[in-house]
Amino acid sequence: MASLRQRPTAAIVTRQGDAGRTRLLSGDWVSKNCLRIEAVGTLDELVSALGVARSQAGPAIGRAILELQRRLFRAGSELVSPADRAASIPDRIGSGDVEWMDRACARLEREARPPQGFVVPGGSRLGAALDFARAVARRLERRVVGLFEGGELSNPALLQWLNRLSDYLWLLARRAERRPDLLVSAQPPGRRKRRPA
Repeated sequence: MASLRQRPTAAIVTRQGDAGRTRLLSGDWVSKNCLRIEAVGTLDELVSALGVARSQAGPAIGRAILELQRRLFRAGSELVSPADRAASIPDRIGSGDVEWMDRACARLEREARPPQGFVVPGGSRLGAALDFARAVARRLERRVVGLFEGGELSNPALLQWLNRLSDYLWLLARRAERRPDLLVSAQPPGRRKRRPA
């Protein structure tokens, strides 16, 4: 959770979590194994995975990744807050963020002209890093769905935004692999698709 801290005001090593518990923004202590902390940890992992991708990106894709990282920090503030206080969080993920993601996905679909079918990750370092981040984003979405189902989150825009995030990262990876020789299909060359019996 270290990367979610904005400004460390005390020592990083506090030893307060030595017993397997950590504190939410509300001050409540919870197990580090609880679903909320699992979601926060997955978000932290995603922000870091995107950092790896951004370190390899050119200016345009780098700016797009940085914008995602900043919006994920906003999502994180809701994940570490109790459900009854989430509505009062300033600048939390809302319908405007979902609309932004829809526009960004539509633009990338026009630019990248994504291939049909499954693509094997690894056509380029940047594309592979973005595909890895996409897989982490899917895991984050699953954790957040669990929080919704348990009544611990109630912001539908957050769930919608996360649902689109992995699609956006897939498109961004294909944008990074625009050259046809970088796209590797899951279908081996020369193999015909089987017709249903």
